[in-house]
Amino acid sequence: MKRFLPAGLNALLVELDGLDGALALHAALEREPIAGITEIVPAARTLLLHFDPRVCDTARLIQAIAGRDLNERVQRGGALIEIPVRYDGEDLPEVARLLNITPAEVIRRHTGSTYSVAFTGFAPGFAYLAGGHPSFDVPRRTSPRARIPAGSVGLAGRFSGIYPQASPGGWQLIGTTPLTLWDMGREPPALLQPGFHVRFIDIATLPAEKCAALQQAAPARQSAFVYPKRTGTGVTAGAALEILAPGLQTLLQDAGRPGQAAQGVSASGALDQGALRAANTLVGNPWDEAVLETVAGGLQLRSVGATAVAVTGADAPLTLNTARGARWRVARHQPLALNDGDTLSIGPPCAGVRCYLAVRGGFAVPPVLGSRATDTLARVGPPPLAAGDLLPVRRLARGGIVQPAALPPDAALPMPQQEVVLDLMLGPRADWFTPEAMALLARQRWRVTPLSNRVGLRLEGAQPLARAIAGELTSEGMPHGALQVPSNGQPVLFLADHPLTGGYPVIGCIAPHHFDRAGQIPVGAWLRFNVIRPFEPIVLS
Repeated sequence: MKRFLPAGLNALLVELDGLDGALALHAALEREPIAGITEIVPAARTLLLHFDPRVCDTARLIQAIAGRDLNERVQRGGALIEIPVRYDGEDLPEVARLLNITPAEVIRRHTGSTYSVAFTGFAPGFAYLAGGHPSFDVPRRTSPRARIPAGSVGLAGRFSGIYPQASPGGWQLIGTTPLTLWDMGREPPALLQPGFHVRFIDIATLPAEKCAALQQAAPARQSAFVYPKRTGTGVTAGAALEILAPGLQTLLQDAGRPGQAAQGVSASGALDQGALRAANTLVGNPWDEAVLETVAGGLQLRSVGATAVAVTGADAPLTLNTARGARWRVARHQPLALNDGDTLSIGPPCAGVRCYLAVRGGFAVPPVLGSRATDTLARVGPPPLAAGDLLPVRRLARGGIVQPAALPPDAALPMPQQEVVLDLMLGPRADWFTPEAMALLARQRWRVTPLSNRVGLRLEGAQPLARAIAGELTSEGMPHGALQVPSNGQPVLFLADHPLTGGYPVIGCIAPHHFDRAGQIPVGAWLRFNVIRPFEPIVLS
């Protein structure tokens, strides 16, 4: 049976009977693609389908999927990867207790099976490994850890997995591996690809020389790019912008890197895409050229050679100090010519939180997986900017047209302590919550807490959202704008750097026309959700 669950305006969650059905539908869609589907995120018993509404709509997508034959079992032939494990995990005794066996028997069963990479998600290079011992059905920890070391081997439900890099997580940890699972210096970066097979080997059984070699494994390379530094006081070989102070956080961002779900990498990109477009339009760049995204002001930079820049986004004061000693207040949303030695400073915003600075010609920084966006969760892309970093500026191949860009209306830039309204479409897991919780979701105000960042806005309400279904949700795809509700009942609104998959139910998704607004909401603001579409699952038998 197939169940179709809405996941915002541009995504659909297809729920099947289990992993075999999800893999069969995924294989069928890869064999015979449906026009309009832009990305597929497979999971334990679901597929999250992102689609272009200009090409197909939900009704036509469901009709096209409904006729697919899923009776054929998927035969997946891939490389066999051996993973050496030191079985020293903190949760090994607890796993043994849950399964009513000894720790030694847990190790024997874990090393005695061949796994397959069913799908990837959560983090780059994180593979969900299916096919372990039939007894392995282990619940997640009741309280997730804030930080799990890279290389940790864990169990959750019927899956095994390895954390490629340090991150939060709730899996039961039974060991560690010295292998590098995610390495940007490798092609492809993920060691484990969908369809690969995996066997775990107890390091304690390996020869001493093999153990010594594993301990000297090369560390992962997260980024091959290092920003140059200015070595003298004169003009460099070309124009550049020198970072004097990065403020709270300054990153390179562009339109993002969609299409990397197979690597476990989300699209990322500028949180305010409208401000990105406006800044590039003002200096004559292609609309999706990389810009600087800076949070809460504090960015100071110096022009090396003559440059032309524009600042959009949050309503923040701009100060220009010329090389000749003059000091000016300058306006945002207009082109600004900088001479060699001029400095530009962005002050704290009075509305909005993120400013975007474009330079004519764009930054001469190499792309990572097809984009110059910095994904803070996945740690993919150029590193964050620091004082002393030099950003070389490219010359335009041909003259770009400088065009005016309208200032955003005041209502589009939220202010601290202000109440902000976001349009919300219910689903895909609205039926996991009580009717009282559904009413409370729209009625109650939600405060944006200081734990918010580019991954998501962590919200806090006077009353938590109560579930109607108390069990665990198997991992499934998470779209941009998803309102996920952890077990504490306090929602998290996922932004551009969200994980591809997650294990908590999504009660609704904000409308795409409010993505930019969500990216400009400061800590301390209040949110209300305006439900514009009810939850309407479609069931086919």
